[in-house]
Amino acid sequence: MTNTPDENGASADAERDDLQERVEAVLLGGERKYTRLEVAERAGVRPERTAMLWRALGFAGAADDEVVFTDADVEAARIANGFLESGLIDEKTDTAMTRALGHHLSRLAEWQVQLVTSWLEQRPDVAESEEQFAQLVEAAVPAIERLQNYVWRRHLAAFAGRALATDAQLETRSQAVGFVDMVGYTRMTRRVDRDQLSTLLERFEGLATGVVAEHHGDIVKMIGDEVLFVCDSPVEAAEIALTLTEQAEADEDIPEVRAGLAYGRILSRFGDVYGSVVNVAARLTSAARPGTVLVDKELADALSGREEFALRSKRPISVRGYKRLKPMVLRRA
Repeated sequence: MTNTPDENGASADAERDDLQERVEAVLLGGERKYTRLEVAERAGVRPERTAMLWRALGFAGAADDEVVFTDADVEAARIANGFLESGLIDEKTDTAMTRALGHHLSRLAEWQVQLVTSWLEQRPDVAESEEQFAQLVEAAVPAIERLQNYVWRRHLAAFAGRALATDAQLETRSQAVGFVDMVGYTRMTRRVDRDQLSTLLERFEGLATGVVAEHHGDIVKMIGDEVLFVCDSPVEAAEIALTLTEQAEADEDIPEVRAGLAYGRILSRFGDVYGSVVNVAARLTSAARPGTVLVDKELADALSGREEFALRSKRPISVRGYKRLKPMVLRRA
């Protein structure tokens, strides 16, 4: 006896539902079995606080009768509330920290899903086998989780070591801020396909990540065709900007870049940087010619006397927010 088309369709839908439940159980750490109010009750947390945490993490609100939460959600709410009850942080800081955590990890998760999707396009044998795909998820997710925890601990150790080695406040201290962006990127995106654009961005990000790390800087964020980085040392920041400019020029697959650097006190908050120094660096980048690095007076003063660099004054420029910005061109001596 053969199945009818309707029966085949129903069977396929049932298999997909089973696969989704299996994958979801791995990703969420268990089955969905609680409402929002039940999570609050089990965690010993006020319902309005669980709703606030959920929104701060970047998730859409759940109705009171929706069964969408797991034991892991209960445990997370309990841990988050423990920070407040211990007095380690206040509610305002807790909300900001949760928002930053949700923002950065959502971008990481999106990239990982895109990576897996791209890989599956090249492996139709796995994509068409629901059993193989489920096994892949079950094997890969715990390994990725352990790797992410390792990377986080290494970065935590690096930042903690830096904090213990200085008397300066980490949130507001003097640093060099730099922007490096690809020239003509917008125009180029109109004549290349998606795969070419993806390859270009991957190449630029790889170059920027390597150079910034080699010179003890930190990437704040990659913004498409642009990288924003900070560095405690003005000398190392200058090396980053010059090296990126030189290596991009030598790589025929990457357009020319331009850079802007400024130095002074900045506000560093939950993975991002703020203040006039950041704004000046951005304006200098916009004013720089292809293949050049512009710096502000403060960074130029910090580099004065260094034999490996040459600085040349330019006429004051008028840019948004600054009527007479005095840039200097930075080159190797």
